[in-house]
Amino acid sequence: MIPRGVRIFVCTEPRDMRRSFDGLSLAVREVLGDDPQNGALFVFVNKRSNRLKCLWWDRTGYCLLYKRLDRARFRLPSSVQAGSSRVSICGTELARILEGVALPPRKRRIRRVKQTPLPTPSRRRTTCQRGEDG
Repeated sequence: MIPRGVRIFVCTEPRDMRRSFDGLSLAVREVLGDDPQNGALFVFVNKRSNRLKCLWWDRTGYCLLYKRLDRARFRLPSSVQAGSSRVSICGTELARILEGVALPPRKRRIRRVKQTPLPTPSRRRTTCQRGEDG
């Protein structure tokens, strides 16, 4: 479905993954400064780098690929030019990005429960009947 010679651009700024076709095509225009219907493929990742969307235009309309990783992160290439919002990559680099990078297993923290001393019984004067003392 994705042609071999397609140009691929990765957005280096995190994007809101609630955006769909129109929102991402607007991001291509405003953030990347490109035409989303020029035949290139545009890659977007969220802030946590565990969700990725690819947007491209074929002859009949927009196509969207959405991938969510469970226990891994997408590792994107860094921008070569300072201040640049996009990086151009090849198809093999896109395949590597789509595989994701597995995270090391999380260490389980042992929670220590703070032991509080039991309250000591107070020595209160109790009266059984009213009016004895007084």
